[in-house]
Amino acid sequence: MLMKKLTSRHYIFAVILFTVIAGLLLDKAGAFHFLELKSYDTRVNFCSSSKSVSDDIVFIMVDQSSIDEASQRYGWSWPWPRKTYGRILEYLDQGNAATCIYDILFTEPSVYGPEDDASFAKSLATCLNTKPVIAQFWNGDETDPVITKPLDIFADSAVFVANTTSIKDSDDIIRRTRITDIVNGEKLTFMGFVPPFLNGDSLENLPYQKDGTLKLNYKGSIDDYVHYTAMDVLKSIEAVENGQEPELESSNFQDAHVFIVYYAPGLFDICSTPVNKVYPGSGVSMTALDNYLTDSFIVTAGDFVNLLLLILFAALGALGSFWCGKQKSTLKTTVSLLVFYILGFGLIMALVYGLFFLRVDIKFINLLFGFAVSSIAMDSITFVLEGKQKRFIKVAFSQYLSPAVINQLIENPDGLKLGGEKRNISIFFSDVQSFTTLSEGLSPESLTDLLNVYLSAMSSIILKSGGTIDKYEGDAIIAFWNAPVDIPEHSLKALLAAVECQETLSKMEDFFVKKVGRPMWTRIGLNTGDAVVGNMGSENRFDYTMFGDSVNLASRLEGLNKQFGTYLMCSESTMLQALNGTPGTQTLAFGEKASSQAPTYIVPDTFPLYFRPLGRVQVVGKTEAVSIFEPMTKSTYNEKKAVLEIFNKGLELFYQGRLQEAMSIFQNNTTDAPSQKYAQKCASILKTNGWQENWQGIWIADGK
Repeated sequence: MLMKKLTSRHYIFAVILFTVIAGLLLDKAGAFHFLELKSYDTRVNFCSSSKSVSDDIVFIMVDQSSIDEASQRYGWSWPWPRKTYGRILEYLDQGNAATCIYDILFTEPSVYGPEDDASFAKSLATCLNTKPVIAQFWNGDETDPVITKPLDIFADSAVFVANTTSIKDSDDIIRRTRITDIVNGEKLTFMGFVPPFLNGDSLENLPYQKDGTLKLNYKGSIDDYVHYTAMDVLKSIEAVENGQEPELESSNFQDAHVFIVYYAPGLFDICSTPVNKVYPGSGVSMTALDNYLTDSFIVTAGDFVNLLLLILFAALGALGSFWCGKQKSTLKTTVSLLVFYILGFGLIMALVYGLFFLRVDIKFINLLFGFAVSSIAMDSITFVLEGKQKRFIKVAFSQYLSPAVINQLIENPDGLKLGGEKRNISIFFSDVQSFTTLSEGLSPESLTDLLNVYLSAMSSIILKSGGTIDKYEGDAIIAFWNAPVDIPEHSLKALLAAVECQETLSKMEDFFVKKVGRPMWTRIGLNTGDAVVGNMGSENRFDYTMFGDSVNLASRLEGLNKQFGTYLMCSESTMLQALNGTPGTQTLAFGEKASSQAPTYIVPDTFPLYFRPLGRVQVVGKTEAVSIFEPMTKSTYNEKKAVLEIFNKGLELFYQGRLQEAMSIFQNNTTDAPSQKYAQKCASILKTNGWQENWQGIWIADGK
């Protein structure tokens, strides 16, 4: 047992180590870069709406409405006279604005003549209190740089010439900025950082990236900042000049950093940001200044922190998956894994988004990779180990033969040859739920003793009822009735034997709890149909066995129990032969009204069993659906009658395609496992586009 536990620890450690190394190598190679950028954008979008912008930033927009009204009011064609921008600057200066930043390139002489340029330059030179700033543009090409500068008359008059070039990531989206760029020995300061630069503020203690950039913390739309139209300002200036009360007082701009920007279609610079793929370029400068004023740049977690988080979630994935695999049943394992995956992913999302709200950026894809890969790897190892365990059991018990076959061979030695015959048989497949988990920690001797007890108890019931044991495959039992000798009412005997097997396991609960710490559950599938039975193999080695579609269906039904949350399931053909009835002429087992999708049946009061309709299923490898049922004793039916009737109502709605109503009924039937499985199935189908087309009320099996 100690070795088994140590081995499990070694597997877990190996999975964690592999995941961490793989995550680091892939991240270093840039495999996660694109996805990380896109996940970063989703966080920015999600968090941006909850953030407030700085009230100290204002922009005046030359929008289309201002252009149209100026044309009508003043007779201006486009572009406007430069002196217009000077008048706006003077009005801001009167109101004691902190800065006036022109996000406009004045690179060509005014079409209105030199006097117009001189007038604007004079305003720039005299309104020093407002610190007028004008723009220049660098093409961003370090190998062949081109800087588009304003006219000298403006550059010499303004207090500063600022750079408007933004940094684009590989997907052309602007997420970062740099305070300064050195181009041909010239220092270019980004427009958003000019105000603190002019104030002499220190820019050293900002959360710089390794490349010297700063991650921008976008706060929604540019329209969230206080803004006015240029025409609003011009009309207010005109009102003041005429001795009238202006709509917009110059004092509104006191201590504000005012951007003057083009905002009409076709005029402003368009860029892509995480919050909008069509975003005014001036908004990047405003965001940079906003982040500085409010100390809200995004801080990137260091490599050491990201490594610790990767290790943490790789360990969480491996340990959680290992723990889920040790549950007492496959159903519990499946549910546990599902819940674990949801909670794990939710924890990652909560951590990543929660830290981002606090302006801390960690590597989301790295964490997701660590959690997912370690979980899947641990699941795969568990699966392989379970297969190895079953192969060991199969070899140990491969020599077991059915007494019925031995007796027939004694009576007829000629039977020791290859060949087979077609017979109508009832076929039995069973498999112990989560056997590897159950047997973990047992020595080979203890495991052999456990299997001997279990297989002996089950085999005794099968053989007593006239069944033939085809083979043992590890903990699985394959058997059939009505071959090699005729067995009257073989369908009923197979059903009664299967029910007795389940009852016997329940009675042996204390024994199994003492042996392995929990009861043992087995899933059984029954089908009746034609199959070829006989001695199959080679001239030197052969077994008395069976094959055919009916055999495959019985095997599928055993596995289908997992999907329905049941432990015993039979096909319609097995039930009908046992009832000696035909479809379409009788009533449902529980007296429910049937739909066109569900043939109806009757169970006589004298019959020893009841049959619960489970649905119509298209199993893997089949194109036609089969009706399946859960056999049960009368006492079990009486105990579960209320629950079963609720299930039948939901099943009827499912047949009719009323999945939303069916799901509601199934969800409320909380103590019934098939109801919960149907609720999940309804939810899954409802997410599928076009499921309503040609609806036939069929459960499509998603696995064997």
